[in-house]
Amino acid sequence: MAGGIRESGDDDLDEQHEINVTPFIDVMLVLLIIFMVAAPLATVDVNVDLPASNAQAQPRPEEPLFLTLKEDLALSLGNDEIARDTLGQALDRFSGNDREARVFLRADQAVGYGELMTVMNLLREAGYLRIALVGLETSSGVPGAAGVGGPDAPTPLPAAPMP
Repeated sequence: MAGGIRESGDDDLDEQHEINVTPFIDVMLVLLIIFMVAAPLATVDVNVDLPASNAQAQPRPEEPLFLTLKEDLALSLGNDEIARDTLGQALDRFSGNDREARVFLRADQAVGYGELMTVMNLLREAGYLRIALVGLETSSGVPGAAGVGGPDAPTPLPAAPMP
């Protein structure tokens, strides 16, 4: 008869030595679909406009120590242009040899990330580890939108000391 029903009256059942793998295949297919959907989402290919930020504005010190990296890669400390090899001496002179003073680093939007890191490394070599990046304040979180201080109001962003 169909379905393996026995006509004899024995209550002894034969052992079945086969494993039903259909549920395992179903689970594997679901996992495969999840990974196929999630894998493209794990890669990031987004253009980033770094100079604008909606971070909470930090209080400004009485005499801020602004170091500016211009588009032509020239450095200015305050309003005075300085050479890269005299950066440490100029910072010591301006800060009164206070290496714990926070340096507010401003960079033109056209400056490359590598050049910005080079200046940060120069600051580290000079012993100034407290560096704050300065950007334009935005209120809507959209880069380029004018914030409370207006588009020309530089805002120090929160920064941790460099290791």
